[in-house]
Amino acid sequence: MSRLIVNADDFGLTSGVNRAIVELHQAGVLTSTTLMAKAAATEEASRLALATPSLGVGCHVVLVDGEPALPPSEVPSLIDKRTGRLYQTLVPFLRALYTGRIHAAEIQAEAAAQIILLQHRGLHLTHIDTHKHTHMFPRVLRPVLRAARSCGIHCVRNPFEPEWAVRATPRSSFIRNAEVFALRRFGPYFRRIIATEGFTTTDGTIAVAGTGVVNADTVRSLLKQLPPGTWELVTHPGYNDADLAKIHTRLRESRDIERTALQAVKEFPSIELTSFARLHSATTQRAII
Repeated sequence: MSRLIVNADDFGLTSGVNRAIVELHQAGVLTSTTLMAKAAATEEASRLALATPSLGVGCHVVLVDGEPALPPSEVPSLIDKRTGRLYQTLVPFLRALYTGRIHAAEIQAEAAAQIILLQHRGLHLTHIDTHKHTHMFPRVLRPVLRAARSCGIHCVRNPFEPEWAVRATPRSSFIRNAEVFALRRFGPYFRRIIATEGFTTTDGTIAVAGTGVVNADTVRSLLKQLPPGTWELVTHPGYNDADLAKIHTRLRESRDIERTALQAVKEFPSIELTSFARLHSATTQRAII
């Protein structure tokens, strides 16, 4: 059987993103979301999540392109000294990470602080993932998992997209495809680490290569080829409004298109829609048996 978690990233980014996520969940095409702990509309998103208990909510851990939950003086290796904030883009973050300038203990502390901020709002978090998929890198993955486990979370996004899904994404760029294929070399490390740390995940993600270009045809193409197993459709819906215009993001015009495109999920009733909470519950039951 094919099972699908339809997850929207960036809950809390703006009111328009929050509105789109709740509307799509109420329409029956989105099962899950991940919430940013320190975004402009996090408080509103938290209230909406508490009022919508059927929506699975995880923590979208932000280590790049955002504001830290901890004072910068407590996580200095994560901070770009020019701005006093987290590194704005992935390249300088990775350069600092792989030259030993970013400390694992500070990654763990910051990730835990973000999770705890959301839990203190009364949210029961189902899983974690990371902004810009930084947890695909082993030096980030271990401390992030340990932070999550210390907070009682045992599910994590598998950020690696299989080859069939990349090829089924008609509008993805050559450069984006090359990046996805190149980063798959971290997949075996990911699987070993989550097994060692005792985490549950899916068989993989789909639509990562298509980030920013997902339309209804892309959704149909991916779901027509969805094999048995449990997969996560990674989405970024929203409303392209004045609040979004203030945000540094390349995903602006695409959010309206993606919001509409997700209605195509209804065309595949044979695919069981599920959530990370159910995934963890099923895994726990199998372990007991």
